Formats: sequence, structure tokens, C-alpha cells
Amino acid sequence: MPRMPSGFRHAAIVGKYQALGIRPALEDIADFLMAQGLEVSFEADTARNTGVTDFEALTPQQMGQRCDLAVVVGGDGTMLGIARELAQYNLPLVGINQGRLGFITDIAMGQYKEALAPMVAGDYEEEARAMLESDVWRDGQRIFEGLSLNDVVVSRGATAGMVELRVDVGDDFVANMRADGLIVATPTGSTAYALSAGGPILHPGIGGMVVLPIASHTLSNRPIVLPDTGEVRIGIVSGKDVSANFDMHMLASLMIGDQVRVRRSAFQVRFLHPRGWSYYATLRRKLRWYEGVV
Repeated sequence: MPRMPSGFRHAAIVGKYQALGIRPALEDIADFLMAQGLEVSFEADTARNTGVTDFEALTPQQMGQRCDLAVVVGGDGTMLGIARELAQYNLPLVGINQGRLGFITDIAMGQYKEALAPMVAGDYEEEARAMLESDVWRDGQRIFEGLSLNDVVVSRGATAGMVELRVDVGDDFVANMRADGLIVATPTGSTAYALSAGGPILHPGIGGMVVLPIASHTLSNRPIVLPDTGEVRIGIVSGKDVSANFDMHMLASLMIGDQVRVRRSAFQVRFLHPRGWSYYATLRRKLRWYEGVV
């Protein structure tokens, strides 16, 4: 039998289409990928909002079924949005950042040719990132479900006072917390909102999730890292205008007695990085952990 090529064959481009002037950059990347021998399509919303018509436009479902690579151009927010939609198809993602390099979009725009050329030929480093699946229950009925790559946040309204939340892990009662809210974060999300709220950094290779209050009214309520084999249940005990945010999706107006249930998803996000990529180098760059003179 003939030897099959080890690289990729069909790439989809996803762009931060809200960014002014992004179309030429997206078309340059598309032309470059075609020159590497790949078939190239555009994610449908990206194509429609940038006016790109020279490439086939695909929905996320079509991308998952027909493509073997997605190139995401923008920032971490752009990556979060499409990662949730493509995780179920096990489609690998490469991130090209327009501005400051992100935690999960780690290739600089000015260096994409040098980075992508060996990657599309099959020379790259791959990692899998855990996701959270969540649902909201009211009076015994599930009223919402969603996926998150970063976190699930239950919090008070902008003008409301504190909320009181009951936290259980599985069938074990943990605590009643009075705070501005509560975050359940993946290792990926530990460097997002959870970090600014005082949580620890979890390496992506850890099978865990961090649970931490936001501005707790009791100093003894501290962040806790839990194994990701259980389910965290957050019950609304009291508070006004309580909402739940699942990465980029928000469910407003939670009611007293509602319960948010969070657990590790069966789906994972596949990230591809250039050879030599280092998670610790990303932390040094983003958190300014400079090494000094070398």
C-alpha cells in the first residue's frame, strides 16, 4: 500500500471577525496554507462577517466532519468560543494571536509562516485540555446545559449584595459560602478569572478543578483543588440577580433553590503547538516571571 502523508489535508480558518482590518491577514494565512498543499475553508461566521467569498464557508459541524485542522486567528476569547463547539469532533486547534500572545493562542501573527510550515507537515507538539460540562436544575427540571473550557462562575448582580451558596461535592456537603460569587475552573481556566480572584495555578496535566469564592465574607473560605472525578453542586440559598456564566454563555436570573451542577466533560480540546513549545515559557511571558540576565 502507498504510504499516507503524515501532515494535514483540510484546514478551516476561524477569525476574530470583529477586529478591524483582519480580512487581509486571514486571506494571507489561507493562501499560505494552500501553498503548503492543504485544502482551505473558512468558518461560516468568519466568512460572512469579513466578506471572504473565495473560500468555502463551513459551519462548526461541517468543520468537524470534513476538516482535520482548525487555525484560529484572534485572541483567547476567539479560541474559547470555537473550542467549545469543536471539542465533540476531536478537531485539533492551532492559535495565532493578533496582539499580545495569549495563554492558548500562542503563535505571533508575524511568525505564523515559520511556525505553521512544519506543523501542517506533521511536526508539532500536542496537548489535551479538560473541559467542564454543566447544567442548571430548577424544581427537578434541567433548564440549561453547556460546556466550558475555562470556568463556571455563579455570581451576584452588579448592584446586588452578596449571595449565599451551598456547595456540595457529590453527596458530601462542603460549605455554605457568603461571597460575591463562586468560580469552578479547569486547569486552563486557573490562569483566567480564577487567578485574579486569588486562586492557584493548575498545570494542564493535572486531573483536577479549582473551586474558589469571589470576595468571600469569611476569611476561612479558601480556594480548594478537587479531583475532577466528582460533581460540584452549587445551590442558590439567597441573593438577588444571581447569574451563572459558562465561559461565554450566561444564564441570568437564577432563582433561590436553583442548583448548578459542574463536572468534567467527556470531551477534551486538542491544542497543537510548535515544536519546543513550553507551558512554563507561556507563564513566564504572560505573568512576567522574568528570569533575569542569562
